[in-house]
Amino acid sequence: MEPVLFPDDTSFWFETLRVLGAAAYGGADIGEVLVTAQAITAGDYDSWYDQWLATADRIAAEAEKAQAAGHLVSARDGLLRASNYYRSADFYLHGNPDDPRIRHAYGRARDCFVSAAALFDPPVTPVQIPYEGTVLRGYFYPAIGRGGDTEPRPTIVMHSGFDGTCEEMHFLGAAAAQERGYHVFTFDGPGQPAALHFDGLVFRPDWEHVVTPVLDWVRDQPGVDPGKVALFGASMGGLLAPRAAAFEQRLAACIAFDGVYDMGLTALTWMPGSRADIQAVLRAESAPEVDAMIEQLMAANPNIRWAATHGQYAMGVHSPRAFFASMLDYTLADGIAEQITCPTLVCEAAADIFFEGQPQLLFDHLTCPKQLLEFTEAEGAGAHCQVGAGRLAFARIYDWLDDIMAVR
Repeated sequence: MEPVLFPDDTSFWFETLRVLGAAAYGGADIGEVLVTAQAITAGDYDSWYDQWLATADRIAAEAEKAQAAGHLVSARDGLLRASNYYRSADFYLHGNPDDPRIRHAYGRARDCFVSAAALFDPPVTPVQIPYEGTVLRGYFYPAIGRGGDTEPRPTIVMHSGFDGTCEEMHFLGAAAAQERGYHVFTFDGPGQPAALHFDGLVFRPDWEHVVTPVLDWVRDQPGVDPGKVALFGASMGGLLAPRAAAFEQRLAACIAFDGVYDMGLTALTWMPGSRADIQAVLRAESAPEVDAMIEQLMAANPNIRWAATHGQYAMGVHSPRAFFASMLDYTLADGIAEQITCPTLVCEAAADIFFEGQPQLLFDHLTCPKQLLEFTEAEGAGAHCQVGAGRLAFARIYDWLDDIMAVR
């Protein structure tokens, strides 16, 4: 899909489409998004923050007024949209982790979502799961849409990837799964917003150590069928979830939305040389020529500029080169993908600007029961994680999962 807004900034356009796409499940209104985006100066991170914050503040104030007056459906809907707009507001600010605007926008996004979650029927419940001396934060969605069925239900554990929040997962699969009769648990792991903000936990590649305590908790919940728990990872989660599935044998299925095989390949496409040579210079104590080359890449490519600034924040490193080096650790190579035994769905977007070709790589290395689900530009679904085509994407994804779980 050609950019409708920000024609010279693929990053700003994708993030605008990402917010627009949330309209399918209540996370945006089209007019609100377009008016906000039209007021933003392309490439200007401060302008992006200012305009999204202003829209979020306006929608939140109206929703809170509705809630005080007892108009609870209006309040819930407004709070959901405000939460997503606040999430978008601080998206580009992470190059300075001490910027107070980050904590303000994140706090408002979370507070609005928690308030909205309490207004659903049944309510969506905030949860904290013990994890290595602290907790992982998320939300439990009780299954709906199965009438008076009281039998234990299949459950989907969901997490985002490099930059998404567990609150955003409401629009990226949680609501769609819940209405099909699945229990859903969404959470933020290390490197993701709740873990970063509350506990300073940065990303780790051995994601099975994150998923295992989550599965321990989920499988023990009333009404959960412990033999029918699937794991769903979005964006970079399309590598993290399969990584966990390779070592965690209690999963009934795994969904890579979209599939990622090796984050290091992304760095390699931006830099000349063999993997061994690039790894050596990225991890060298000093490599001023490489640092200068990365700075040039960041200046020329808005996606690299954003990835390198956010990546330092989420990975807990202190230079763009160290971020690129950290990406090399996130891989399913060396036989890891081949260890997955549960049925696995790999989604692929035809015009993915982040991980082109990676879903096919992952699919080719899988030896478990597997399916590759391709989404095209002609369907309006060619963007990364099918943003803008959520209804289409989740219909196909959950029809596959229904068949795997024998759900009807």
